[in-house]
Amino acid sequence: MIVYGRNPVREALRGPRTVNRVWATKNAAREPWLTGAPLELATAEEIERRGGSPAHQGICADAGPFRYEQSDALLAREDPLIVALDQIQDPQNLGSICRTAECAGASGVVLPERGAATVTAAVCKASAGAVEHLPIARVRNLADFLADAKAAGLWCYGAQAGATTSYESLDYSGGVVLVLGSEGRGLRRRVASSCDALVSLPLRGQIESLGVAAAAAVLLYAVASMRA
Repeated sequence: MIVYGRNPVREALRGPRTVNRVWATKNAAREPWLTGAPLELATAEEIERRGGSPAHQGICADAGPFRYEQSDALLAREDPLIVALDQIQDPQNLGSICRTAECAGASGVVLPERGAATVTAAVCKASAGAVEHLPIARVRNLADFLADAKAAGLWCYGAQAGATTSYESLDYSGGVVLVLGSEGRGLRRRVASSCDALVSLPLRGQIESLGVAAAAAVLLYAVASMRA
């Protein structure tokens, strides 16, 4: 995978992936964190061609394939806080949620194998490189994963507009899976029914719901503060 942008390349160098080559313009190559990197000077046009995006900020890198975590490894952690995403398709939303999850101290993110965005260079960019430090697993069936999570002693809470339970009323201690739905449809019926409870955020304006990335940020920091 060719990742592009200063933060994604920097975090790829700091993370577990092996970075084979970094291409940078003369200005970008002055960054002190590039010392010791396998660096090669290139023009902005060459970097755009390699990265496939004009949003490269003068740098890109061959970081090899992204390595997904096993879902059972996430469940085996002590009192994990896992974010499960039900068919999030927008790479920008996925990247933004991963960035928040990593900053809030989540144990990892779970994605379904079908109908959802995967970790691409665009997601790396949108996450500001957070995906390099955040375990991300893919599962064949999200509802089955939630069943496995409950069998492992975790509580599963889904975010759904209009739910009568406030997110502030629950106890988030122990192992928790926070489930968020797709941009348009929200949680699918079987996924919603697999949750122990459905929670909502208070809406005091005229718009019916928050975007999924904004909702994830509010919930993740609220849950993290309640678990502190």
